[in-house]
Amino acid sequence: MRGEPDVAGVALRRFLGANALLAGVLFSGGAAYWLLGEGRWTMAQTLYMSLIAVSTVGFAELPGIETVHGARVVTSTIILAGIGAVAYVQSTLTALLVEGAIGHAWRRKRMRQAIESLNGHVVVAGVGSTGRWVIEELVATGTPFVVIDKNGEHLARVHQELGDRVLHVHGDATEDHTLAEAGVERASGVIAALTNDKDNLFVTLSARSMNATARIVAKVVEPEAAPKMARAGANSTVSPNQIGGRRMASELVRPEVVEFLDQMLRDRDRNLRLEELVVQAGSPYDGVVLGDVAFAREANVLVVAVRTLDHQFHYNPAPDHVLAPGTVLVVLGESSDIVRLRAVMGHGGRSAAPAR
Repeated sequence: MRGEPDVAGVALRRFLGANALLAGVLFSGGAAYWLLGEGRWTMAQTLYMSLIAVSTVGFAELPGIETVHGARVVTSTIILAGIGAVAYVQSTLTALLVEGAIGHAWRRKRMRQAIESLNGHVVVAGVGSTGRWVIEELVATGTPFVVIDKNGEHLARVHQELGDRVLHVHGDATEDHTLAEAGVERASGVIAALTNDKDNLFVTLSARSMNATARIVAKVVEPEAAPKMARAGANSTVSPNQIGGRRMASELVRPEVVEFLDQMLRDRDRNLRLEELVVQAGSPYDGVVLGDVAFAREANVLVVAVRTLDHQFHYNPAPDHVLAPGTVLVVLGESSDIVRLRAVMGHGGRSAAPAR
């Protein structure tokens, strides 16, 4: 299947190689008989003799073969080489069947079951020049996701880079049944990262009609497409051209800041990220003063900003700031610590709880 690692293709090449080896043994044996006979046998006769020797049938020998010195040595050699060649062909044929049609069906079933088991995941439509960076970040932050692309080469490249961690649907993301196969009804978020604005608009419309609560982020190429995406149901739009231009300007006027952010994102040992955490009602952080929360000690994260219920951001918040339900904390820390802290804040656990 296009979009999966070319396991069947490798098995097919091995099978063809095994057949080439077997053919080489057959023709080499026939040529050896023909040279030893010095014209007493035709090439058709010698090839037939080579064939029955390789197959170990032993139906008959060439007339007068017992008088030709070395002929039976050739026969013995062909039999031994033929046994190995035939066994190799049989093993590669079995591998081709298992990794081809049978393996294809098994992988599709396993992929479908894995996708059906997901809930609250992210659906990424398109893994081209933009989408591949999206899924790299989702992998780095441990976010479950399913990718959709109708280009098999894109999916094969992603599998080659990331392996079996990538759950995917090979199909057109603008079609409802493809989104349904990716579990968009159960998704917490959708990213429309296809090549053109029209396709991203279709994805946004379909995803919103199938899931009223998911957060949808759509890629826009032309600036005038942004309000259309918003009307179609996108929560946010991103212009790679705009971000690229701002990044170029930042590289010029604040290179050290850009380098700091790049190193933070690329550090494979620490995997630092800026993340957001929401204070849930009834959690250990509900109504607690920020200064009493042991973020730094318990979860090793730094609170950079707080967004209050009036949607105002307070940078470097004061220690006496009270955390009300719905308050959003912007924190800096390692992904593993943030995932653990998010679970605590969302479900009222006691790990990393406020210091009293």
